[in-house]
Amino acid sequence: MSSASLHQRPLHNPLTDSNPVSPRSSQTSQKPTSFLQYRTTLLLLLSLLVILGVLYPYIQFPENGFLSYTSKSNLFESKWRDYSLPKAAAFVAKNNTLIVCIVSEPYLPFLNNWLISIVRQKQHEKVLVIAEDYATLFKVNERWPGHAVLIPPVLMSQTAHKFGSQGFFNFTSRRPRHLLQILELGYNVMYNDVDMVWLADPFQYLEGKHDIYFMDDMAAVKPLNHSHGLPPPGKKGRPYICSCMIYLRPTNGAKLVLNKWIEEMQIQPWSRAKKSNDQPAFNWALNKTAGQVDMYLLPQSGFPTGGLYFRNKTWVKETKGMHVIIHNNYIVGFEKKIKRFRDYGLWLVDDYSSESPLGRLE
Repeated sequence: MSSASLHQRPLHNPLTDSNPVSPRSSQTSQKPTSFLQYRTTLLLLLSLLVILGVLYPYIQFPENGFLSYTSKSNLFESKWRDYSLPKAAAFVAKNNTLIVCIVSEPYLPFLNNWLISIVRQKQHEKVLVIAEDYATLFKVNERWPGHAVLIPPVLMSQTAHKFGSQGFFNFTSRRPRHLLQILELGYNVMYNDVDMVWLADPFQYLEGKHDIYFMDDMAAVKPLNHSHGLPPPGKKGRPYICSCMIYLRPTNGAKLVLNKWIEEMQIQPWSRAKKSNDQPAFNWALNKTAGQVDMYLLPQSGFPTGGLYFRNKTWVKETKGMHVIIHNNYIVGFEKKIKRFRDYGLWLVDDYSSESPLGRLE
Protein backbone atom coordinates (compact mmCIF):
# COMPACT_ATOMS: atom_id res chain seq x y z
CA MET A 1 0.00 0.00 0.00
CA SER A 2 1.51 3.49 -1.01
CA SER A 3 2.09 6.33 1.37
CA ALA A 4 -0.34 8.43 -0.69
CA SER A 5 -3.18 6.08 0.00
CA LEU A 6 -2.39 6.13 3.70
CA HIS A 7 -2.89 9.87 3.72
CA GLN A 8 -5.84 9.97 1.34
CA ARG A 9 -8.15 11.14 4.14
CA PRO A 10 -6.63 14.23 5.95
CA LEU A 11 -6.53 14.22 9.71
CA HIS A 12 -8.23 17.16 11.42
CA ASN A 13 -6.65 18.94 14.35
CA PRO A 14 -9.42 20.40 16.52
CA LEU A 15 -6.99 23.21 17.55
CA THR A 16 -5.88 24.44 14.10
CA ASP A 17 -8.86 23.52 11.86
CA SER A 18 -10.36 26.65 10.37
CA ASN A 19 -13.92 25.28 10.71
CA PRO A 20 -14.02 23.11 13.77
CA VAL A 21 -17.22 21.42 14.96
CA SER A 22 -18.37 22.96 18.23
CA PRO A 23 -19.30 20.79 21.20
CA ARG A 24 -22.92 22.07 21.02
CA SER A 25 -23.26 21.15 17.36
CA SER A 26 -21.68 17.73 18.03
CA GLN A 27 -24.23 16.90 20.75
CA THR A 28 -27.08 18.12 18.57
CA SER A 29 -26.02 15.93 15.64
CA GLN A 30 -25.72 12.80 17.86
CA LYS A 31 -29.05 13.20 19.69
CA PRO A 32 -31.39 11.68 17.04
CA THR A 33 -29.15 8.63 16.72
CA SER A 34 -29.04 8.06 20.50
CA PHE A 35 -32.84 8.39 20.80
CA LEU A 36 -33.36 5.92 17.95
CA GLN A 37 -31.05 3.41 19.61
CA TYR A 38 -32.82 3.87 22.96
CA ARG A 39 -36.26 3.34 21.39
CA THR A 40 -35.08 0.22 19.53
CA THR A 41 -33.59 -1.24 22.71
CA LEU A 42 -36.77 -0.52 24.65
CA LEU A 43 -38.92 -2.22 22.01
CA LEU A 44 -36.64 -5.28 22.06
CA LEU A 45 -36.89 -5.51 25.85
CA LEU A 46 -40.67 -5.19 25.77
CA SER A 47 -40.88 -7.88 23.06
CA LEU A 48 -38.69 -10.18 25.16
CA LEU A 49 -40.91 -9.66 28.20
CA VAL A 50 -44.02 -10.52 26.14
CA ILE A 51 -42.37 -13.69 24.81
CA LEU A 52 -41.28 -14.74 28.31
CA GLY A 53 -44.81 -14.11 29.58
CA VAL A 54 -46.23 -16.45 26.94
CA LEU A 55 -43.61 -19.17 27.47
CA TYR A 56 -43.36 -19.00 31.28
CA PRO A 57 -45.99 -21.72 31.97
CA TYR A 58 -43.97 -24.12 29.83
CA ILE A 59 -40.54 -23.32 31.24
CA GLN A 60 -39.18 -25.72 33.84
CA PHE A 61 -36.46 -24.85 36.35
CA PRO A 62 -34.45 -28.01 37.05
CA GLU A 63 -32.25 -28.37 40.09
CA ASN A 64 -29.11 -27.77 38.01
CA GLY A 65 -30.30 -24.22 37.39
CA PHE A 66 -30.63 -24.38 33.61
CA LEU A 67 -33.87 -23.48 31.90
CA SER A 68 -35.55 -26.05 29.71
CA TYR A 69 -38.58 -25.62 27.45
CA THR A 70 -41.34 -28.24 27.61
CA SER A 71 -44.36 -28.28 25.35
CA LYS A 72 -47.87 -28.16 26.79
CA SER A 73 -48.44 -31.73 25.58
CA ASN A 74 -45.30 -32.99 27.36
CA LEU A 75 -46.29 -31.24 30.57
CA PHE A 76 -49.74 -32.84 30.41
CA GLU A 77 -48.29 -36.32 29.87
CA SER A 78 -45.62 -35.90 32.53
CA LYS A 79 -48.24 -34.85 35.08
CA TRP A 80 -50.35 -37.97 34.58
CA ARG A 81 -47.36 -40.35 34.33
CA ASP A 82 -46.48 -39.27 37.86
CA TYR A 83 -50.07 -39.59 39.15
CA SER A 84 -50.07 -42.33 41.79
CA LEU A 85 -52.79 -44.69 42.98
CA PRO A 86 -52.90 -43.16 46.50
CA LYS A 87 -53.40 -39.68 45.01
CA ALA A 88 -56.00 -40.89 42.52
CA ALA A 89 -57.95 -42.85 45.12
CA ALA A 90 -58.00 -39.91 47.54
CA PHE A 91 -59.22 -37.61 44.76
CA VAL A 92 -61.99 -39.89 43.47
CA ALA A 93 -63.29 -41.69 46.58
CA LYS A 94 -66.70 -40.73 47.97
CA ASN A 95 -67.84 -42.11 51.34
CA ASN A 96 -64.53 -44.00 51.39
CA THR A 97 -65.64 -45.99 48.33
CA LEU A 98 -64.34 -46.40 44.78
CA ILE A 99 -65.87 -47.92 41.66
CA VAL A 100 -63.00 -49.37 39.65
CA CYS A 101 -62.57 -50.73 36.15
CA ILE A 102 -59.39 -51.81 34.38
CA VAL A 103 -59.19 -50.72 30.76
CA SER A 104 -56.85 -50.89 27.78
CA GLU A 105 -57.32 -48.72 24.68
CA PRO A 106 -59.40 -51.20 22.63
CA TYR A 107 -62.07 -51.18 25.36
CA LEU A 108 -62.60 -47.40 25.42
CA PRO A 109 -66.01 -47.59 23.63
CA PHE A 110 -67.21 -50.07 26.29
CA LEU A 111 -65.84 -47.84 29.04
CA ASN A 112 -67.87 -44.95 27.66
CA ASN A 113 -71.03 -47.05 27.41
CA TRP A 114 -70.60 -48.30 30.99
CA LEU A 115 -69.99 -44.75 32.26
CA ILE A 116 -73.22 -43.44 30.75
CA SER A 117 -75.18 -46.06 32.67
CA ILE A 118 -73.41 -45.13 35.92
CA VAL A 119 -74.00 -41.41 35.37
CA ARG A 120 -77.72 -42.19 35.23
CA GLN A 121 -77.43 -43.68 38.75
CA LYS A 122 -75.45 -40.62 39.94
CA GLN A 123 -72.51 -42.74 41.07
CA HIS A 124 -69.93 -41.76 38.42
CA GLU A 125 -67.88 -39.43 40.63
CA LYS A 126 -66.64 -42.55 42.47
CA VAL A 127 -65.23 -44.08 39.27
CA LEU A 128 -61.50 -44.64 38.95
CA VAL A 129 -60.26 -46.01 35.64
CA ILE A 130 -57.10 -48.07 36.00
CA ALA A 131 -55.49 -47.60 32.59
CA GLU A 132 -53.32 -50.40 31.29
CA ASP A 133 -51.66 -48.22 28.62
CA TYR A 134 -50.69 -44.56 28.27
CA ALA A 135 -53.17 -43.91 25.46
CA THR A 136 -56.04 -44.71 27.83
CA LEU A 137 -54.47 -42.77 30.71
CA PHE A 138 -54.07 -39.61 28.63
CA LYS A 139 -57.42 -39.87 26.83
CA VAL A 140 -59.47 -40.25 30.02
CA ASN A 141 -57.62 -37.55 31.97
CA GLU A 142 -57.82 -35.17 29.02
CA ARG A 143 -61.61 -35.43 29.09
CA TRP A 144 -62.11 -36.18 32.81
CA PRO A 145 -59.06 -35.02 34.80
CA GLY A 146 -58.01 -37.16 37.73
CA HIS A 147 -60.23 -40.16 37.01
CA ALA A 148 -57.57 -42.39 35.43
CA VAL A 149 -54.34 -43.76 36.85
CA LEU A 150 -51.73 -46.15 35.47
CA ILE A 151 -50.08 -48.70 37.76
CA PRO A 152 -46.73 -49.82 36.23
CA PRO A 153 -45.54 -51.89 34.50
CA VAL A 154 -47.32 -51.17 31.23
CA LEU A 155 -48.52 -54.08 29.09
CA MET A 156 -48.64 -54.10 25.30
CA SER A 157 -52.35 -53.35 24.79
CA GLN A 158 -52.58 -55.02 21.37
CA THR A 159 -51.89 -58.40 23.01
CA ALA A 160 -54.29 -57.90 25.89
CA HIS A 161 -57.77 -57.91 24.38
CA LYS A 162 -58.07 -61.30 22.69
CA PHE A 163 -59.93 -63.64 25.02
CA GLY A 164 -57.94 -66.79 25.75
CA SER A 165 -54.58 -65.31 24.73
CA GLN A 166 -51.59 -65.08 27.03
CA GLY A 167 -51.84 -61.30 26.75
CA PHE A 168 -55.42 -61.43 28.01
CA PHE A 169 -54.32 -63.61 30.94
CA ASN A 170 -51.49 -61.20 31.78
CA PHE A 171 -53.96 -58.32 31.58
CA THR A 172 -56.62 -59.87 33.83
CA SER A 173 -54.11 -61.42 36.25
CA ARG A 174 -53.19 -57.94 37.45
CA ARG A 175 -56.74 -57.37 38.72
CA PRO A 176 -56.37 -58.85 42.25
CA ARG A 177 -53.11 -56.96 42.77
CA HIS A 178 -54.74 -53.65 41.87
CA LEU A 179 -57.74 -54.35 44.10
CA LEU A 180 -55.51 -55.43 46.98
CA GLN A 181 -53.57 -52.17 46.75
CA ILE A 182 -56.82 -50.24 47.08
CA LEU A 183 -57.91 -52.27 50.10
CA GLU A 184 -54.51 -51.66 51.71
CA LEU A 185 -55.20 -47.94 51.34
CA GLY A 186 -58.35 -48.47 53.41
CA TYR A 187 -61.08 -48.02 50.77
CA ASN A 188 -64.16 -50.07 49.89
CA VAL A 189 -64.00 -50.97 46.22
CA MET A 190 -66.52 -52.14 43.65
CA TYR A 191 -64.92 -53.71 40.60
CA ASN A 192 -66.75 -53.95 37.24
CA ASP A 193 -65.84 -55.22 33.80
CA VAL A 194 -66.74 -52.51 31.29
CA ASP A 195 -68.90 -54.77 29.11
CA MET A 196 -71.62 -54.19 31.70
CA VAL A 197 -74.55 -51.78 31.91
CA TRP A 198 -76.20 -50.51 35.08
CA LEU A 199 -79.99 -50.40 35.06
CA ALA A 200 -80.25 -49.51 38.77
CA ASP A 201 -77.98 -48.55 41.67
CA PRO A 202 -76.21 -51.71 42.91
CA PHE A 203 -75.16 -50.23 46.26
CA GLN A 204 -78.65 -50.69 47.70
CA TYR A 205 -78.22 -54.45 47.22
CA LEU A 206 -75.05 -54.69 49.32
CA GLU A 207 -76.87 -55.88 52.41
CA GLY A 208 -75.06 -56.34 55.72
CA LYS A 209 -71.33 -55.90 56.32
CA HIS A 210 -69.84 -58.86 54.50
CA ASP A 211 -66.19 -59.04 53.39
CA ILE A 212 -66.91 -59.74 49.73
CA TYR A 213 -69.95 -59.65 47.40
CA PHE A 214 -70.12 -61.31 43.98
CA MET A 215 -72.52 -62.62 41.30
CA ASP A 216 -73.13 -66.10 39.91
CA ASP A 217 -71.94 -67.01 36.42
CA MET A 218 -74.38 -69.86 35.91
CA ALA A 219 -77.22 -69.55 33.43
CA ALA A 220 -79.47 -72.01 35.28
CA VAL A 221 -82.46 -70.23 36.84
CA LYS A 222 -82.41 -69.96 40.64
CA PRO A 223 -85.45 -69.35 42.83
CA LEU A 224 -85.96 -65.69 43.73
CA ASN A 225 -85.25 -66.49 47.39
CA HIS A 226 -82.03 -68.40 46.68
CA SER A 227 -79.24 -68.65 49.25
CA HIS A 228 -76.69 -65.84 49.40
CA GLY A 229 -73.89 -68.17 50.48
CA LEU A 230 -71.15 -69.41 48.16
CA PRO A 231 -72.73 -71.97 45.79
CA PRO A 232 -71.46 -75.56 46.01
CA PRO A 233 -68.64 -76.66 43.69
CA GLY A 234 -69.51 -77.75 40.16
CA LYS A 235 -68.10 -80.59 38.07
CA LYS A 236 -64.59 -79.10 38.14
CA GLY A 237 -64.50 -79.01 41.93
CA ARG A 238 -65.00 -75.26 42.23
CA PRO A 239 -67.99 -72.89 42.11
CA TYR A 240 -68.85 -70.75 39.06
CA ILE A 241 -68.70 -67.19 40.33
CA CYS A 242 -68.07 -64.33 37.89
CA SER A 243 -64.98 -62.21 38.52
CA CYS A 244 -66.66 -59.44 36.51
CA MET A 245 -68.43 -57.76 39.44
CA ILE A 246 -66.94 -57.81 42.94
CA TYR A 247 -67.46 -55.57 45.96
CA LEU A 248 -64.84 -55.69 48.71
CA ARG A 249 -64.48 -54.06 52.10
CA PRO A 250 -60.96 -53.39 53.46
CA THR A 251 -61.16 -56.33 55.87
CA ASN A 252 -58.73 -59.14 56.60
CA GLY A 253 -61.18 -61.57 55.00
CA ALA A 254 -61.34 -59.68 51.70
CA LYS A 255 -57.54 -59.33 51.62
CA LEU A 256 -57.22 -63.05 52.27
CA VAL A 257 -59.33 -63.84 49.19
CA LEU A 258 -57.26 -61.51 46.99
CA ASN A 259 -53.95 -62.93 48.21
CA LYS A 260 -55.25 -66.45 47.62
CA TRP A 261 -56.43 -65.40 44.13
CA ILE A 262 -52.92 -64.16 43.30
CA GLU A 263 -51.44 -67.39 44.64
CA GLU A 264 -53.82 -69.57 42.59
CA MET A 265 -52.83 -67.81 39.36
CA GLN A 266 -49.19 -68.46 40.12
CA ILE A 267 -49.99 -72.14 40.67
CA GLN A 268 -51.98 -72.37 37.41
CA PRO A 269 -50.33 -69.99 34.92
CA TRP A 270 -51.43 -69.59 31.31
CA SER A 271 -50.36 -72.28 28.85
CA ARG A 272 -51.16 -73.03 25.20
CA ALA A 273 -53.05 -76.10 26.31
CA LYS A 274 -55.22 -74.47 29.00
CA LYS A 275 -55.47 -70.85 27.71
CA SER A 276 -56.94 -69.92 31.05
CA ASN A 277 -58.05 -66.56 32.41
CA ASP A 278 -58.22 -65.26 35.94
CA GLN A 279 -61.75 -66.48 36.77
CA PRO A 280 -60.97 -70.13 37.62
CA ALA A 281 -58.27 -68.95 40.03
CA PHE A 282 -60.78 -66.57 41.63
CA ASN A 283 -63.21 -69.44 42.17
CA TRP A 284 -60.50 -71.67 43.65
CA ALA A 285 -59.60 -68.81 46.00
CA LEU A 286 -63.24 -68.44 47.10
CA ASN A 287 -63.58 -72.19 47.59
CA LYS A 288 -60.42 -72.47 49.69
CA THR A 289 -61.19 -69.48 51.94
CA ALA A 290 -64.93 -70.00 52.35
CA GLY A 291 -64.66 -71.01 56.03
CA GLN A 292 -62.58 -67.94 56.89
CA VAL A 293 -64.29 -65.20 54.89
CA ASP A 294 -67.78 -63.68 55.13
CA MET A 295 -69.13 -63.98 51.55
CA TYR A 296 -72.38 -62.81 49.95
CA LEU A 297 -73.88 -63.98 46.66
CA LEU A 298 -75.90 -61.18 45.06
CA PRO A 299 -79.46 -61.98 43.87
CA GLN A 300 -79.60 -63.53 40.42
CA SER A 301 -82.66 -61.47 39.54
CA GLY A 302 -80.62 -58.29 39.89
CA PHE A 303 -77.25 -59.51 38.66
CA PRO A 304 -77.82 -62.12 35.93
CA THR A 305 -75.07 -63.51 33.78
CA GLY A 306 -75.24 -62.83 30.04
CA GLY A 307 -76.00 -66.49 29.45
CA LEU A 308 -79.29 -65.98 31.26
CA TYR A 309 -80.32 -62.40 30.45
CA PHE A 310 -79.69 -62.59 26.70
CA ARG A 311 -80.88 -66.16 26.18
CA ASN A 312 -83.93 -66.64 28.36
CA LYS A 313 -86.71 -64.24 27.32
CA THR A 314 -89.24 -65.90 29.63
CA TRP A 315 -87.04 -65.31 32.69
CA VAL A 316 -86.35 -61.70 31.65
CA LYS A 317 -90.09 -61.08 31.40
CA GLU A 318 -90.80 -62.72 34.77
CA THR A 319 -88.12 -60.65 36.53
CA LYS A 320 -88.82 -57.36 34.76
CA GLY A 321 -88.03 -54.37 36.98
CA MET A 322 -85.58 -56.34 39.14
CA HIS A 323 -82.49 -56.10 36.92
CA VAL A 324 -79.57 -54.06 38.26
CA ILE A 325 -76.39 -54.85 36.30
CA ILE A 326 -76.34 -56.68 32.98
CA HIS A 327 -73.11 -58.38 31.91
CA ASN A 328 -72.53 -58.93 28.21
CA ASN A 329 -70.62 -62.20 28.59
CA TYR A 330 -71.21 -65.65 27.14
CA ILE A 331 -70.16 -64.15 23.82
CA VAL A 332 -66.70 -63.39 22.39
CA GLY A 333 -65.66 -60.51 20.16
CA PHE A 334 -66.05 -56.73 20.24
CA GLU A 335 -68.40 -56.48 17.30
CA LYS A 336 -70.59 -59.32 18.53
CA LYS A 337 -70.87 -57.73 21.97
CA ILE A 338 -71.74 -54.33 20.48
CA LYS A 339 -74.36 -55.86 18.20
CA ARG A 340 -76.00 -57.68 21.09
CA PHE A 341 -76.05 -54.54 23.22
CA ARG A 342 -77.65 -52.69 20.28
CA ASP A 343 -80.24 -55.41 19.79
CA TYR A 344 -81.31 -55.00 23.42
CA GLY A 345 -81.15 -51.20 23.48
CA LEU A 346 -78.10 -51.18 25.76
CA TRP A 347 -75.48 -49.66 23.45
CA LEU A 348 -75.96 -46.16 24.84
CA VAL A 349 -73.04 -44.41 23.13
CA ASP A 350 -74.90 -44.26 19.82
CA ASP A 351 -77.38 -41.66 21.06
CA TYR A 352 -76.31 -40.59 24.55
CA SER A 353 -72.54 -40.00 24.41
CA SER A 354 -73.10 -36.45 25.68
CA GLU A 355 -74.11 -37.98 29.03
CA SER A 356 -70.66 -39.47 29.52
CA PRO A 357 -67.87 -37.53 31.26
CA LEU A 358 -65.72 -38.50 28.26
CA GLY A 359 -68.13 -37.26 25.61
CA ARG A 360 -68.02 -38.81 22.17
CA LEU A 361 -64.86 -40.82 21.55
CA GLU A 362 -63.81 -40.96 17.92
